Order: sequence, then structure tokens, then C-alpha cells
Amino acid sequence: MEEDIAVGTEVSNLKRARTPSPEVPNKMAPIKDLIEQNIKDNTVMVFSKSTCPFCKKVKELFKSMNVTFTAMEMDLLDNGTTIHEKLKEVTGQRTVPNVFIRGKHIGGADDTIKLHEEGKLMNLIVPPSENYTYDLVVIGGGSGGLACSKEAANLGKKVAVLDFVKPSPVGTTWGLGGTCVNVGCIPKKLMHQAALLGHDLDDARMYGWNFDTKVEHNWVTMRENVQNHIGSLNWGYRTELREKKVTYKNATGELVDAHTIKAVDKRGKVTEMTTQHIVIATGLRPRYPDIPGAKEYGITSDDLFSLEHSPGETVVVGASYVALECAGFLRGVGLDVTVLVRSILLRGFDQQMAEKIGDDMITHGINIKRPAIPTKVELIEEGTPRKLRVHYKMLETGEETSIECNTVMFAIGRDPCTQGIGLENAGVQLNPKNGKVIAGDNEQSSVPNIFAIGDMADGKLELTPVAIQAGRLLAQRLYNGSNELCDYVNVATTVFTPLEYGCIGLSEEDANAKFGEDNVEVYHTSYQPLEYTVAKRDMAGCYAKLVCNKSDNERVVGLHILGPNAGEITQGYAVAIKLGATKKDFDRTIGIHPTVSEVFTTLATTKRSGFDVSASGC
Repeated sequence: MEEDIAVGTEVSNLKRARTPSPEVPNKMAPIKDLIEQNIKDNTVMVFSKSTCPFCKKVKELFKSMNVTFTAMEMDLLDNGTTIHEKLKEVTGQRTVPNVFIRGKHIGGADDTIKLHEEGKLMNLIVPPSENYTYDLVVIGGGSGGLACSKEAANLGKKVAVLDFVKPSPVGTTWGLGGTCVNVGCIPKKLMHQAALLGHDLDDARMYGWNFDTKVEHNWVTMRENVQNHIGSLNWGYRTELREKKVTYKNATGELVDAHTIKAVDKRGKVTEMTTQHIVIATGLRPRYPDIPGAKEYGITSDDLFSLEHSPGETVVVGASYVALECAGFLRGVGLDVTVLVRSILLRGFDQQMAEKIGDDMITHGINIKRPAIPTKVELIEEGTPRKLRVHYKMLETGEETSIECNTVMFAIGRDPCTQGIGLENAGVQLNPKNGKVIAGDNEQSSVPNIFAIGDMADGKLELTPVAIQAGRLLAQRLYNGSNELCDYVNVATTVFTPLEYGCIGLSEEDANAKFGEDNVEVYHTSYQPLEYTVAKRDMAGCYAKLVCNKSDNERVVGLHILGPNAGEITQGYAVAIKLGATKKDFDRTIGIHPTVSEVFTTLATTKRSGFDVSASGC
């Protein structure tokens, strides 16, 4: 008669809180039956020893794949030796680890790692099936979802994309392409350009251009041309999906289980599809404050770019990059703008740079009320545009007052579109604080065949190029044997305020927190763009700094610039930062004269020195 034992179980994955422990027998049982029951009850079963380096290697592999596994540490059990001996009889393998997937004996560490390197391991855990309608279904037709779907199609997979835009509270909707294309990066940059052209016209006279005709901006013309461009992009995406034989459905997608999706189109027609893999790429939508009149009379960035008439005098509520960018270009095309700011500007960005942006916006005639919160929006008079009254409270004094305007735009944050799409039916875990999908470095959710990319993935950067890169690399890992992960570190970005702000890496505050103030050296300067001189343009805000880690050979861990064309400048330096450039590398680089970008090759003054860095000319 075989010996009876009590079982010890360890359940591990990338983040333990994501997946509940599977049920494992915890009772006295015959050893052979116990082994067979564990193999049967657990998708991935590892018979291990806690001190074995090869066992640790295999467990770390499964953790990196975000795969839930059960490990029986035989050296920690009273009858572990007996279990090990019985395993030898069952498998013929004397060594540990002893790995089983879906009841099949895989082997040891070398066997498991080889399967992973050949791209076969995940297919054993989540096996493909000829009964699935698709290899991949992507829910969400934004930049990340489209990139992933097209890459998978290029690799010969059968792919479907579900995309349906729920109208905003005021009824705005749009076509394929997601936030960036329709109500984000693309129209924002084009309208920012419209504002810059207005400044250039002011400068032109100083450069000898004479024109007597009254110069004024026409919102309808700008809107029509911007929307025409967006429409061409929408059509281009649909055409590209068709050419790649990706099935596109203008329908909502709801998970029935981990492999089944219910698609419902705008006519209510229901289509059920099955798939080996699912990618959630539903993005974010703007949040409204819980105050009277907000949804009845307010708009968000979802609505601004397609307004058929000029927004007129506008109140922007918020201090995010969306709020400040929109306030900036509205002022730039000649509108009166007031911004209500609850606390700090550009939360998450370098605060010195954020404050300089605020100062520059005030110089440009934008009225910033701070710290202030709206309390009510009411209609005064209908019209095109209508008249509104925004009531607000100054937080420091408690004073309550109001301002009349034609449009109030809320930009106080964005919420993930993860509700109502059946994630709970498949067991996909969300961060309870923000509703985003919890995903590992490989974008895998708590369910092995379901992935999250883009803005609604918890802890990931909310940037379009990041979603595109993550989507492409995910498809390569799933279907082409790649192991490359998206690199979320040192990603360059730009805030397109009137004076643009570009940055890479850590803010000064974050660098101090990470390395300690004594280990951080900041090289900085104010500067004067040459083109500002003849135009007599105010240059008080133009500023650049490098944040360096002294304890690591003055490696540059943060680059920040405020000035014209900051986006173009920052993109080039992103390569250097990715490659680990030091301050000495910047010093060795010869700048292009006379350009704004060359300022980074001549930085010599540190903040620590206290020396003046006021610009003195080219």
C-alpha cells in the first residue's frame, strides 16, 4: 500500500495578485493518484525542488510569460523523496524540474526552454484549434489594434477587427482609426499648426513682408480641411484591412468566454466568433466632472475638432496636456480662453517645465485660474454659438464666482473602455483603482490568450507610437517566434502647447527620487532662437536641460526642452538616450549652427552652481 502525504502548493505568475490559486488537492492520498490528480487539475504543473537552479529557471520562464503554474516543491515535503521516486517510474526522468502541460509530459528545463525558443510553448498552454473562426480577434480599431491586426495578417493569420465608436454625450462619432487619428494627435497637431501660422504672419512684417489685407481666421475652413484629411485616413485604414484580408466589423465586441466573442453591429445583428487569441485595444474616453450641467452643456476633445462653428470664448477645465494644447491653439486662432486648473499643471511631467509652459501661456493672453474647480454650468442663451455661464470656486480663498463663455471643454482625465465588454466572463483582471487591464511586460493579461495594448493597459504609456510598437511586437511574438518586448523606457514625447515641450526619460523630480539629489546633476540654459530676434518675439520661456546620473558616468537620464519645433528636436535625441548617452557624449557632438537643437551640445552650467543662464543671443 502506497504512502499517504499532505501536499504543499505554490502558484506563481508575473504578478501574484492577478490570478487566483487553482484548486489543488490538499488531502491525504496515494502518491501515484496524487501525482496524476495534480497533472490533471493544473494546466501547467511543475514538480520541482526549491533549491534547484534549473527549476528556478523554468519557473522564472513561466512568470515572464505571465502563465499561471502550480509548483510542488518536493524537497519541502516530508514524503517528497517518495514522490520523486514515483515520478521516475511515471516519466522515466530522474532529474527535476518535471514539467507537464495539459496532462502531457514536456520534460525538464532544457526541453521547456527549447520549446519556448521555438515559439511552441505557448501553443501547448493555449492550443490552437481548427474549430476557431479566427487566429486573432482585436477589439478596438485604434492605432495599436490596427498595427497588431495588420502584422498578424502579414504573418498569414486569420484576423478580425471589431470597432464601434459610442457617441459622445453631445452625439459626436467618427470612423476607423481610434482617438489619435480622429480626435487626438492628428487634428490637434493640424490645429496647432494653424495657430503657429498666425504667429508667423505677425513675424512676417518684421522680415519685410508687406500685406494690407485684414488677416483673420476662419474656423469653418480649418475644420473642413482637417476633417477631410481625417476622412481620407479612415478610408485608407479600411482599404488596407481589406487588402490584407482582415475582417473588419463596425460592431461592439463582448467576450462570452476566453475564446468566444459576441459582435453586435449598429442594427443589433449578433455574430458569434471564436478565436485562439484576443487583443483588447479599446482605449480611453474623456471623463466629465460630476457637476450640474456638465454633460448637458459641456464638450470634450471628442467634440472640439469637429465643431461646425467656432467655439467662441472658451473655458477649458483641466491641466492635462490635452487641456493645455487645446487652450493653446484656440488662443492662437484668436479666441479668448480661460483655463481652470485644480492643482498642478501637466501631472507626471517635469514640474519646472510645466510651470514655464503655464507662464508662457499667460504671456500669450490665456487666462489661468488656479487653483479652481467648476461647480456648475448653466445655459444663458441658445445660439451658434450659445452663451453659457460657468460657476467655479477658488480653492485657496473659497471665493465662488462665474464666467460667461460660449463653450466649456472638459479635459480632466480619461477612463478606460473596459466596462461592458465581458472581460469578467473570461476572468480578465482589472486594476480596481483605474479600471485598466492588468498586463505584464509582454502585454499578456491574467488570461494567457488575452492581451491588452494601448492606453487601457495598466501601467503603460498613453502614447500612440507606443501602442503601435506594442501591437506589432505582440503579433511577432505570437506568430513568428520572436521574443522581443516593447521597450517602455525612455520614450520621447512632446506637448504641443504654443511653445512646444519635448522630453525623454525622467523628470528632475523623479531622478532625484530614484538616484538621490546628491547623485543628480542638471545642466541647463535659457536660449534665444535666432528666428525670434528679428521678429522681436518674446523668448523668456525658451529653456533646455539635461538631467544626469553622476554615479553612472553622468549618464543622461532626462532630456527636456521648451521651444519651437521641440518635437522634431526631441525625436533625434531619443536614439542617443536609448543607447545610454552620457553628458560627455553630448559634449563631443558638434552642433549645427545656428539651430535650437545645438543648445544640447554646449550645455556647461549646472543648477547646483547657481550661475545665471539667461539667454544673451545667438
